[in-house]
Amino acid sequence: MAGPHHPADPPSPETAMTLATDRLDQLAVDTIRTLAIDGVQQANSGHPGAPMGMAPMAYALWTRHLRHSPTQPQWPDRDRFVLSAGHASMLLYSLLHLTGYAVSLDDLKSFRQWGSITPGHPEFGLTPGVEATTGPLGQGLANAVGMAIAERRLAAEFNRDGHDVIDHRTYAICSDGDLQEGIASEACSLAGHLRLGKLIALYDDNRIQLDGPTAWAFSEDVLGRFVAYGWHTQRVEDGTDIAAIDAAIEAAKADDRPSIIAVRTHIGFGSPNKQDSQKAHGAPLGPDEVRLTKAAYGWDPDRSFYVPDEAGELFRRAVGEGRDRVAAWEARLDRYAAAYPAEAAELHRRLAGALPNGWDADFPGYETGTEVATRNASQEAIQALAAALPELFGGSADLSESNLTDVKADGPDHFSAEHAGRNLRFGVREHAMGGIANGIAYHGGFLPYAATFLTFSDYMRGAVRIAALSGLHVTYVWTHDSVGLGEDGPTHQPVEHYAALRAMPDLWFVRPGDANEAAAAWALAVERPALDGTRPGPVALAFTRQKLPTLPDTRALAREGVRRGGYVLREAAGGEPQLILIGTGSELQLCFRAAEDLEGDGIPTRVVSLPCWERFEAQDQAYRDAVLPPSVRRRVTVEAGVPLGWERYAGDEGAILGLDRFGASAPAGTIFRSFGFTADNVAEVGRRVVRDGLRGRVGVAGDAHGHGGH
Repeated sequence: MAGPHHPADPPSPETAMTLATDRLDQLAVDTIRTLAIDGVQQANSGHPGAPMGMAPMAYALWTRHLRHSPTQPQWPDRDRFVLSAGHASMLLYSLLHLTGYAVSLDDLKSFRQWGSITPGHPEFGLTPGVEATTGPLGQGLANAVGMAIAERRLAAEFNRDGHDVIDHRTYAICSDGDLQEGIASEACSLAGHLRLGKLIALYDDNRIQLDGPTAWAFSEDVLGRFVAYGWHTQRVEDGTDIAAIDAAIEAAKADDRPSIIAVRTHIGFGSPNKQDSQKAHGAPLGPDEVRLTKAAYGWDPDRSFYVPDEAGELFRRAVGEGRDRVAAWEARLDRYAAAYPAEAAELHRRLAGALPNGWDADFPGYETGTEVATRNASQEAIQALAAALPELFGGSADLSESNLTDVKADGPDHFSAEHAGRNLRFGVREHAMGGIANGIAYHGGFLPYAATFLTFSDYMRGAVRIAALSGLHVTYVWTHDSVGLGEDGPTHQPVEHYAALRAMPDLWFVRPGDANEAAAAWALAVERPALDGTRPGPVALAFTRQKLPTLPDTRALAREGVRRGGYVLREAAGGEPQLILIGTGSELQLCFRAAEDLEGDGIPTRVVSLPCWERFEAQDQAYRDAVLPPSVRRRVTVEAGVPLGWERYAGDEGAILGLDRFGASAPAGTIFRSFGFTADNVAEVGRRVVRDGLRGRVGVAGDAHGHGGH
């Protein structure tokens, strides 16, 4: 030991370098923490505690493992990073700013403010570098699973020996809350089954949630659960140990299973009065606590939004490193294009989201009178599309034989741990299916679709909402679309779903009335990015289980009519209607047959098919008035669902034939007759509208067991 007159020996060069590195690492981590603290405090709103605890793991990942390019954030072969714990958004925004994305210090200062690119939870398409819209917990993990699936499938399609043009990982940071959500359990179970080895999750194990300690509601062995899922698991006991986190990520990258690393962190790290307390979770620390916390870090308590030069230089290395990575990838791509020009051109098209010429040349068409369930017409459309669009990629939640969504092949073509095939088997996991389809869409290179019964769209609604909010081009195939599915009964019969789905902004809900309209609905779904003047988004296709007659003229009219959302299917005798019947789905045929009866009574009747309200409302006023002339005020709308919303089309002198109750278990024909959905009843309602001034709802009342009339 050195005495007072014998100074200690200077550290060795290796020790000095280690100390300098440790000091710079700590400075960089505290820079992330203080930016997050200041952003939340300035907004007087947000979640400071999680970023304070997560900062070391995020720092280790972003500076030592994540392959990205801040100046080219859409580089196709970048690693994806998903902050599933979206409430910790200031962590992500701080990293984006520090590493050189187009997120300025002023953007951090405008956190959660009107018009800023730093909203309370990350939003895809708004902030450069944000890969997914997260916030509803569990969604981000499901998205990450979808991204990993997309990477594997795209690599299988395009990589060749010596030419790996698709080779990247997906990383996620998740919270206790994420892992409590059912969607995360569903998605992670599937990820383990598929052995998605390029998926790595870091679990912020801080043992605190909004109400208090997680122990109040959550005591399971999380890593034990993930072992059962088939994941590679690790634990880092000290969430400030950057070297240990770094080593754990390296070990995860070496395993061929998806990996989760539980990192023991402390929410509100360094806050003298709020560390390890729910008080640091969802509210600013407060001015006094901010000063105390900065002092605990050894920072100037009165300096805000400060980035020390050394820390800034360290983070900004990502810019040059990213440019080098992109240049190296582009060189690989050039060599690939020289060896495989057709594949390179196809990859370019796929990543650009462009449709090939003639993609719809072989669409099926159906002759008048042919009886076809629209789910069967959908199946034929899928086969035609799959031949022209290899990017069509999806599957069903254990209902492929009912939804009819498999792409046919000579042999098994299922996506599995061994084979990156074309048909996804989601299992009975509707919510995860929706989130995974979103992840595939976020990744790019695919037209994802997901299928179940329409009534079970409720189970995936959270993911559907995020798809609509994020402008994701996802197609939903929802079959068994009405009480017409019959004997399975009211648990499986959608009633309120049409209205609820139409109420969702930016979702196109399409309910085709025959086989030709069903094929046209698929074309609409594929074309949405080209038709939508703002941005792409999801399209929901609702198909029947039961057979429907192919109506006159739909082969000629349906493609353009469905593209416009509504059209005149049958003109009144003489061309001047006295009454308009408006229908969708299986009820459209009732309108057509009723119009023939009404014409026999001397009531000129037009039939309008209105399969997609959202598209119809997007047409100019002249077109809408041509289909539904304001001068024709006598109208009847016909749809076997809750009538909410039909007032806009029935008008103040029309009637709405709907269903104000749940369905029943019986053959489809019996149900429709009992509920008044017959051509005779539609005609009778039309007569009463014209002759007696009947208006308003004329739906069905009755108890839950099929009793009652119309």
